[in-house]
Formats: sequence, structure tokens, C-alpha cells
Amino acid sequence: MTHGAPMTGRSTPNEPPRDQILRGDCVELMRALPAGSVDCVFADPPYNLQLGGELHRPNNSRVDGVDADWDKFSDFSAYDQFTRDWLAAAREALKPDGSLWVIGSYHNIFRVGAILQDLGLWILNDIVWRKSNPMPNFRGTRFTNAHETLIWAARSPEAKYTFNYEAMKNLNEELQMRSDWVLPVCGGPERLRDAGGRKIHPTQKPEALLYRVLLASTRPGETILDPFFGTGTTGAAAKKLGRHYIGIERDPAYITHAERRLADIAGPTDPEAIKLIAKRQEPRIPFGWVVERGLLKPGEALFDQRRRYRAKVRADGTLVASGRGGNHRGSIHKVGAALQGAPSCNGWSFWHFEPARGRLAPIDVLRQKLRAELH
Repeated sequence: MTHGAPMTGRSTPNEPPRDQILRGDCVELMRALPAGSVDCVFADPPYNLQLGGELHRPNNSRVDGVDADWDKFSDFSAYDQFTRDWLAAAREALKPDGSLWVIGSYHNIFRVGAILQDLGLWILNDIVWRKSNPMPNFRGTRFTNAHETLIWAARSPEAKYTFNYEAMKNLNEELQMRSDWVLPVCGGPERLRDAGGRKIHPTQKPEALLYRVLLASTRPGETILDPFFGTGTTGAAAKKLGRHYIGIERDPAYITHAERRLADIAGPTDPEAIKLIAKRQEPRIPFGWVVERGLLKPGEALFDQRRRYRAKVRADGTLVASGRGGNHRGSIHKVGAALQGAPSCNGWSFWHFEPARGRLAPIDVLRQKLRAELH
């Protein structure tokens, strides 16, 4: 694997140069990639901060801000053309069902969003990354800038993009993941510094942010392109999650530090640890199979978790129960809904059996037992 080497010509058809850092101009290098060859793009482009003069803390120490040449543009028109060029190249490299993430601040994200839409990309969400430890506003002239915005977009309105809903819900303790993410800025041992203790890259993002992005929108083995690779945070997260990366970076110093960082990361050794199975992809198990396999017997009682309702299992996999409105017969879902007076009910989580006296367990554990036999 060759890191930091200039790339000339096109890659092998439909096979991009995975797990490499390509040195050079991001637009030219993305145009040289096979069309429709990457699954996801994560871009952390220059923000065009338009900073005027140095910023100092109250103790007169200088704030280590972004003043590199790569973040400077002559005017908005020049920045817009740069944005249009790299977004168009990124869209061309994406597979039809791929998606793109771009992060920015109030300085640039609205311009990026408009150009993104002009190019035919379809916005799925805007995510607010709320920093738990933002830099204060030392001058006291504005609100503390405590967040950045990520736009998540599909390649087109028709794209069947990846969203690992269950993984996000599991990551969030069984609650739907919201579009406001509270994470600290990059710091501590994760922040790359030189021998003098100075930051290697002024806008290094925390790995936790990229971990969530990639876990949400990619699958193991897929390829993520980062056209502004910097010191390799996207590659680090991709490697830990069993994904491939393509980094593009023009600064040789950043490439050197990214190479060292990635060399120290071992990918997952257990494929099962990163495997994602959406509930809709799991084999369908009718409740009747649980009965015919003898995991529950005809006549056995089922209860809700608080033992407010009781139903009897029938030989054909239906339930019978007395309660609200009289007697109810039907599926585990239909009877559960009728007893509660609800429009619907997930019977697998609602009904419980009694594997031991005084102890209840959801019947879903019996479904999972049968599913395991099918894998």
C-alpha cells in the first residue's frame, strides 16, 4: 500500500485505490477516480473563515485559530466555484445509492448547501454537532459559537441510500437518534501535536463524530472517500469499523502524520463485532412456529410485563383472551392491541411467558432462538 504518492491517470475500471492517501488537488484526483466507485463521501472542506487579525484571550495569549493559506479565498465567487467543482467531482465518484456528508460553520455551510442542491444532490438531514466544550467568545461581541452543521445528502432523490436505523438507536440506548449530537471537540491524547505541543491540524475533528457518521450511513467493507483528508480522522474511524477509505490531501506534512496515525490502528479481528443486521433484513418468524416447535404449548398463559393482561396460547398460533370489550381471538399483535384499545401492538415485545415461577421473559427471545437456527 502506497501512501502520499501522486496519482496519475485513471484507476482500474470501477476499482478505486482503497486504503490509500492520494497527494494532490482534490478536484483533479476525484475526477480521475472511476465514476460511481465509492459508497460514501465525507468532506470537511475549507470554511473560508474570513478572519481579520489575530484573536487573543483575556490574558493576552494568542488563540490558535485557522490562518492557513488553504482556508483563504479572494472572494465569495472564488469560494463558490471551488465548492461547485469539488462537489460535482464527489457526486460523480459516488455510487448511485451512495450518500455524501459535508461539515461546515455559519461562514460556509449555507453556500455549500445551496450549491449542493443545484448539483442535484438530495438533502436527507442537517445535523447539528453541539460542542460540549466550545471555545468561548473572548471579545464578548457575539454568542459563543458552540456548534457546527453537517449536511447529509443522497446522490439523487431516487437513491436507495443506507441508513442503519437500528444501529443508531442501539448507540443511543434504544432511543431514536436525533439530529442534534452532543460531542466534545478533539482534545487530549487524540489531538495530534508536534514536538513543541502545537496542534498539527487546526480543525482536526473528533473520531467519535466520524464513528457516528460512518456507523449510520455505511456498511462493513464499503469505501469512504474524504477529499480533505488532513490528518486522517475519517481513515481512522473507517479502519476501526471495518470500512475502506480513500484520502486526498495536498499537504505532505499532514499526510506524514496521517500515515503514522493509521499505521497504529488495527482493524477489527472479529467480523461479527461490526456486523449490522437491520430488523427488516432478519428472517420472518411466525408465532405459530414457536408453538409447533414446542417452545410454547397450547393452553400456556402469556402476560404483559406488568401482568395486567392474560392470554392463552392456541394450537394454531393464535391467542384468546378476555378483557376490554369481551373475548378476543387472533394474532399476538391483534389481541394485544384489542386489550389495550390501541390501533396496533408489537406482540413480540408486549407478550411475556413465564420460564420460571415468578419470572417473565418477552416471547421475542423465543423468536430470536429460531432465527439463530436459520443463520
